[in-house]
Amino acid sequence: MTSPGSARNNRGLVVFGEFFRDLVFYDLPSAPRMGEEVKTASIARFPGGGLATTALVAASLGTPTKAITRVGRDALASPEWQTLVRSGISIRGCEFDPHLPTAITVSAAFNGDRMMITHDAVNAKLERLFQRKSVQKQLRTARHVHMACAMSPPQAWMRSIQRLRKRGLTFSLDVGWNPDTFQSSGFASLLREFEFVFPNEMEARAITGEKTVERAAKKLARWVRVPVVKLGADGSLAVRNGKILRELSIRVRSVDATGAGDAFNGGFLHGYLAGWKLEDCLRAGNICGALATTGAGGSCALPTQKSLRKLMVKHYHP
Repeated sequence: MTSPGSARNNRGLVVFGEFFRDLVFYDLPSAPRMGEEVKTASIARFPGGGLATTALVAASLGTPTKAITRVGRDALASPEWQTLVRSGISIRGCEFDPHLPTAITVSAAFNGDRMMITHDAVNAKLERLFQRKSVQKQLRTARHVHMACAMSPPQAWMRSIQRLRKRGLTFSLDVGWNPDTFQSSGFASLLREFEFVFPNEMEARAITGEKTVERAAKKLARWVRVPVVKLGADGSLAVRNGKILRELSIRVRSVDATGAGDAFNGGFLHGYLAGWKLEDCLRAGNICGALATTGAGGSCALPTQKSLRKLMVKHYHP
């Protein structure tokens, strides 16, 4: 196994994207239906979205991490935002909108899946924040930038990313479930600027129009240097030099899948920045993603370097 050391010997990670205040109902006795009420004693509030979960996992593992997003001024008094601040993640470069509330998602988790309702007007036109001079200055301090937002329209982001790549930065992307972005004419061209892309199986097939995850991954490899597809309880796969590499996940008692994919991203990117081989990056992602399902929200079970090392040895390098 590659030595699972810290990534503090490099310039670290900047996560750019959307922050949410998440309210999750879980341990439901049945799936919610229109016109009906479902009651549960299990509820949790936490920082949500790809930005928060990816950044919290990476920082917990020892990667120096910055988060750049736009929130409302109400975030300053919210426990969700304070969780991010207390974690040691740098929030220099964030914008506090005086007119709009921080994005919020209400989620109902049942039987390993979930449904969500979101209000996120504050996340409109995030490319303007990305292009701001003060933000570009923060981005240039990174070695790697992870994008956790819809990136629509793709053309609005291209030039800024290309300038940063010329400075030696690498990029990854988790666009989430955004069919409008998938189908936009410039999306494939934008993907060529990324070292990694992190769709789940459904997203990979929707992006490429392919019916199987293997064909979808290989098609993504025409655009992205190393596409990584998350397969939930079945682990993950990546395409390297035209060949598919698979790594199985670990088995856990799952409670809520919210944020598990973003936790995977944090584990994978920690490994990447620490110089691990691709197999160990996938394994670290699998472990972080699996742990994230053991409670409510993707940051419910943040691993440390020590706990990740033990799980890597136990499950992959006995």
